[in-house]
Formats: sequence, structure tokens, C-alpha cells
Amino acid sequence: MASIDKTSVREQVEQLKQQFEQLRATGKVNDETQAVMNSLLIIVELILSIFLEKKTRKNNRNSSIPSSQTDKDSTALLSSKGKGKRVSGEVHNTRVVETVTISKVETCTGCGSSLEDVPCRQHERRTKIDIVFEKVAEHVDAEIKQCPNCKSTVKGEFPEDMVGKLQYGNGLKAFAIHLIVSQMVALNRVQKQIAAMIGNVIAEATLLKFVLRLYQSLEAWERSAIKEIYEAPSIHVDETSFRVQKKNHWIHVYSSGGITLKLLHRKRGREAIEELNIIPRYGGVIIHDCWASYLSYDHCGHGLCGSHLLRELTFIIDSNQYRWARNMKKMLLEACRTVAKRKEKCLTPEEYAALQKRYRNNLTRGEKEMPKPPEKPNGRRGRIAKSDAHNLWERLKKHEVAVLLFAKNPHVPFTNNRAERDLRMAKVKQKVSGCFRQQEYAKAYCRISSYLQTMANQGMNPLVAIQTALAGNSYDSLNDRCE
Repeated sequence: MASIDKTSVREQVEQLKQQFEQLRATGKVNDETQAVMNSLLIIVELILSIFLEKKTRKNNRNSSIPSSQTDKDSTALLSSKGKGKRVSGEVHNTRVVETVTISKVETCTGCGSSLEDVPCRQHERRTKIDIVFEKVAEHVDAEIKQCPNCKSTVKGEFPEDMVGKLQYGNGLKAFAIHLIVSQMVALNRVQKQIAAMIGNVIAEATLLKFVLRLYQSLEAWERSAIKEIYEAPSIHVDETSFRVQKKNHWIHVYSSGGITLKLLHRKRGREAIEELNIIPRYGGVIIHDCWASYLSYDHCGHGLCGSHLLRELTFIIDSNQYRWARNMKKMLLEACRTVAKRKEKCLTPEEYAALQKRYRNNLTRGEKEMPKPPEKPNGRRGRIAKSDAHNLWERLKKHEVAVLLFAKNPHVPFTNNRAERDLRMAKVKQKVSGCFRQQEYAKAYCRISSYLQTMANQGMNPLVAIQTALAGNSYDSLNDRCE
């Protein structure tokens, strides 16, 4: 298919409009022809705008299609909630054996003189690091005796964590869970990996029991994380589809500071938000991508994701070359860079007022630059279809406060990249697993991955974090420190 020069097409339409205006000014066009031509030119501009949008291919640069990587957002103050704090009672089963060997110099390689009595001037170090896998098998033999007086059989007591003939320690459980949840390795491959290391084959059902055990152990942690979310000045929210039992479910993420919380629900919109019951009870600012279900909550503040808006503006520029879209994108990027460089992460009241005035001027120019959409005929149901440019313009006009909130509130970032990053690994997990067979395991994945992401934000080793949870240590508060 032949390519179209969008600039030349628009220039030709502008030339036709100018020629018609010249004819009208010289009185060569009567009133009836003028009315018909004005209507035709409006229709031509509208068709051209929609046609160019359809001809412009959407990608992760100019649409909401997620990219493989998103930059970190430094336009908001870092929240201290859940950041740099660890739970009490960390469990370690890692041993580091470190040796230092001195390579002595006894004779001179040049002349052969003895250097045994010459003091050392300095050392040059070279290091070799290796891993030795060690299987620890602990056997407990309980004595069985018969009392000579009453002939009763008495058996020695086993430790509390040895309830059956064979059990596995928390170190091996943590390693298996880490492979399944963090590294997203298939169960069959986890089986083979562990068998190669310890010489024992663990059934898939046993591996899944390890996951469910940790899922149940983290119930108190999840309640504590929700409490911390309520206290945050702003939270990132987003959702993504997830296949469970061959049906579409949705993972809803709530992130703030060092806390990441992912919850599974069958629905995406308001019904799910109400049942999860986090946003209805939250009074801060929620940062999102302008999803209507979030905007329906008026009791909390709203911040719109600047990355989504910039990509949509890029698409409008690519398709229709609108000057208002180019100026709006330039204005938002300049404001973002200015806020990111500020220590207080916001503009002064005077700077914000100037930004607001510039924002509104761009929208006014956009209204004049774009063709007006046709009026709705009488008796017709539903809404009139509009171009992407018109829809974006109306959204920017309606949600001005939410778009510019990052420049006024230091706790509101410019983008919602944090929530998108927190959800990205869930899509990778779905590609590996294809579909979760039971909802319980999908919920377990959400809770465990939330916990591990939160602990990773605090700098904790994932294996240590899993063992700490399996050991049943207290998770009453995320503010506990490990001294």
C-alpha cells in the first residue's frame, strides 16, 4: 500500500479553504453555495482527521500499549511507609566460608637473594568465589522402651517440626517457592532442579503445599500492608488481566513507598473495587490512567498518569500534526523536568498559575485547530463517535486538576509507572503457566509476589524473606526492625 504524506494532505486542504475564502470575499459565491461548502469542508476535515488516525500505527511510544521498560519517576517525594524497614526475626541459612592465604616471597626472582627477613611492603589480592551445595539430613531416633513395672511401652518425643516420617526444612521450601513464584519456573523443572541438588524427587503436590503454606502464613502481613496503604499520602493503582480456570480474572495492584499489594478478583471495574474495599476507605490521592471506575470516587484525590497522556499526545502529533498537541506535550515535559529537579518536588504558586494559564491556552488553541464534531441528530440514541484527538482534548479539559496535580502536590508523581512495573511480572508468569487451574493458587501467587516485591524494596534477600515468613515470625507491623 502506498504511503501518505500527512503534511502535504493537510496543506492541500488548507489551500482549498483559502481559495474558497478568496472567492467568497470577492463576491463570486452566493449564500447557498457558501453554506454547502462550509459544511463540506467541516466534513472533509473531520474525515481526514479520523482517516489519518486510522493510518497511524499504534505502539508503546504513542499509545497505552505497555512497554517492556518504564523509567523511574523522580517527580514526587519518597514515602517512608514500608521503605527501608524489615520484619522482626529474619531467618538465615546461608553460610559464608572465607579464607585468606598468603603467597610468600622467599627469594628474589631477579638475582636469587633471600628475602625471608625483608618486610612486606604491600599485598596484591585476587579472589575466587565458588558455590558448594550442601544437603543437611537430620535424623532423630526416638527410643522405645518397655516399663518393667507396668509393662507399658514408652517412646521418646520428636521435635515439633517433625510430625511425619519425612519432612522438608524451611530452607528447601524457600528455595522451591523462590523458583516457582519469583523466578517463574515450571513445576516440572523445579522438580528436576531439586532432584539434581539433593537426590530426592519431590512430588508436584508437595511443592504446591509449600506455596499454600506460605500463602497462609502471610495473611497477617497482608492485613498490615493494607493498613500502611491507608496511611500513605498517595497510592498507585492499576489492573491487568489474569487467566484462572480458563476464565479472565483481574489483578488489582495498590503501591506506595516500599509497599506493593496485589489482589485477585473476577471483575475489573467498580464491583471489584468495592469488594476489595481499599479505595472506598482511602482518603489520599490515587494515581491511575483515567479509568472511569477510579474517577467515580469523589472522596479522594486523583492524579492522572503523565506517561499515558504523553503517549496519546505523541499519537495525535504523528497522525494529525496538531500544533496544540505538540505544545501540550512540550509543556508537560518541561514541567516534569522542573519538578524532578526541585528538592521540594513541586512548583511555586506563581509557577503553577503560569503553568495552568499555559495549559488552558493550549486547549483553547486546540479547540480552534480541530474540526468541530457533527451535532447529534434528533432522536438518535447513544453518543456521537469522535476522533482520538477530540476525546483526548475533552479529557484534558475535564480533568485539568488531576493532570497538573504532580506540579502542586509533592507526594503525587508525574507517572503511574510504579504500578505498571509491579504488574509486569504477572504477565510473564501467565506466559509461563498459561493458566492457573485453581483460584486459590492464583491468590497465593498474588499475595506471595506482593510480599517478595515489598521485601525487595527494603533490600531483603528473597530466600531470607520466605524463610522468615515460614518460621511464623510476627508480622503485626511493617515498622518492626531487625536489629
